[in-house]
Amino acid sequence: MLSFRTATLLAALAFATPAGATEYFVTETGAGGDAVARGAYLVHAAGCIACHTAPGGQPLAGGRAMATPFGTFHTPNITPDPETGIGRWSDADFLQALQHGLSPAGEHYYPVFPFTSYTKAAPADLLAIKAYLFAQAPVVAANKPHEIGFPFSVRLLQAGWKALFFRPGEFRPRAGAAPEVNRGAYLVQALGHCGECHTPRNPAGGLLIGLALAGTSDGPDGEAVPNITPDRETGIGGWSVDDIAELLASGTKPDFDNVQGSMGEVVEEGTAHLTAADRAAIGAYLLSLPPVRHGKPRGN
Repeated sequence: MLSFRTATLLAALAFATPAGATEYFVTETGAGGDAVARGAYLVHAAGCIACHTAPGGQPLAGGRAMATPFGTFHTPNITPDPETGIGRWSDADFLQALQHGLSPAGEHYYPVFPFTSYTKAAPADLLAIKAYLFAQAPVVAANKPHEIGFPFSVRLLQAGWKALFFRPGEFRPRAGAAPEVNRGAYLVQALGHCGECHTPRNPAGGLLIGLALAGTSDGPDGEAVPNITPDRETGIGGWSVDDIAELLASGTKPDFDNVQGSMGEVVEEGTAHLTAADRAAIGAYLLSLPPVRHGKPRGN
C-alpha cells in the first residue's frame, strides 16, 4: 500500500507533467529555464559526481579507479579545463560521447562509461548537464591511463562490441503505463543507468537483458549488487514504494540496515538530491516490472 504522502507526490507528478514525449524529462526542478540549475539536478540524477571524483580529489576531476573483470579503468576529468578536461568540447561533441560512446576525435569509449544508458536520455537533459559542468571551476588533472590487457586494450574492437550489444536511441515510454511509472523508467533506464550495475553481463561484457536488474555477484570493484526486481524471494518484492524511496533518500533499508559501498555513494551524491516525487517514481517503476528470480534469497 502507498502511504498518503507518496500517493500525493505521485498524483502531483502525474498532473504536473505536460503531454508529449518530453513529459518524462526533468523539468520540474524549480529552476525554470536556467540550464545550469537544471543541470545541477541532472548531474546528481546521472551519478556523475560519485564516478568522476577520486577519493580525496577535486569534484568531477576524475581519477577514480574502477576495477572490472577486464581490468581497472580510471574515470576522466570532466571539468571545463581545456587541456586535461572537456573545456574544448562542443555541444555536438558532448552528445556524441553520451549518446554514441565516441570521443570528439572519433575514438570508441569503453562501455564502463554508461553511454549505453545515456543514449536514452533527452538531448536537452544532456546539454543541461554540460551547461552545469562548464559553469564549474576548471581543474588541471591529467587523465590516468586504463590498466587493461590485450585484447581489451584495443579500442577499435569496441566497434564490434557496439555492433553486438549497443542500440542507440532515446527513451520510449511504456504504452499504457501511468505517468509516474514512465517517469521512473526514464530515471532508471537513462539517467540513473541502474542496469549497468544491477544487471549481470556475459563474458564479453554485454548485459544479459533477460536478467535485467536481477543483480550480479560480480559488480563494479567486485561488489555483489542486489536484485531490484519485485521477486519476493531474491529481489525487493516485499518492499513498498515508500521503502524504495526511503532507501534512495537516506540509504536506509526496510530492516533498518543501511547501504554500503558504491550504493552508499550513489545515495549520498545522487538519489538523496532528487525530489521526493522522483524517488517515488523510481519505486513505482521498479515494482511494476516482472519479477526475476536470480541470486540468493534476501531476508528483507
